[in-house]
Amino acid sequence: MTIGEQTYGWQESNEVIRITQEAFDSIVEQAKKDAPVESCGYALGIVGEDGKKTITYNYPLTNIDHAVEHFSLDPKEQFAAIKYARTHGLAVIGGWHSHPASPSRPSEEDKRLAFDPNALYLILSLSPDVSGQPYVAPGEPVLNAFRIKEKEVTRFPVIV
Repeated sequence: MTIGEQTYGWQESNEVIRITQEAFDSIVEQAKKDAPVESCGYALGIVGEDGKKTITYNYPLTNIDHAVEHFSLDPKEQFAAIKYARTHGLAVIGGWHSHPASPSRPSEEDKRLAFDPNALYLILSLSPDVSGQPYVAPGEPVLNAFRIKEKEVTRFPVIV
């Protein structure tokens, strides 16, 4: 049992989400620039014929709440992101937001606001890793993807 399962009660998926170094760096840079306000965006990429997902592009969005523990998206920006993805032959792998001072795990508010049980919700933590996962160096930003269905959480590791 992982630390995440013990501490947060989530299920672990065997499915791994890949992310390019460029896309990961873009998300981290945006989150650091926006901190202490939560940052957000869409993770765009490709889904292989085998269903494997690779994030290749960060589409930055604006946290219109400008809050440190909450975010809301601008609908016009969301539509622009989807149009961008379609125009460039990309899929929306998931929406992401940052937790500047807390772990990469869904908060109770994140769970409450997760309306699409098929969507992936990605959370970037800028605080030290507490997931116990060997693929993240201690003290480095941690990005995980989550599927949330009726407040039940499944974690998908995101690996550069």
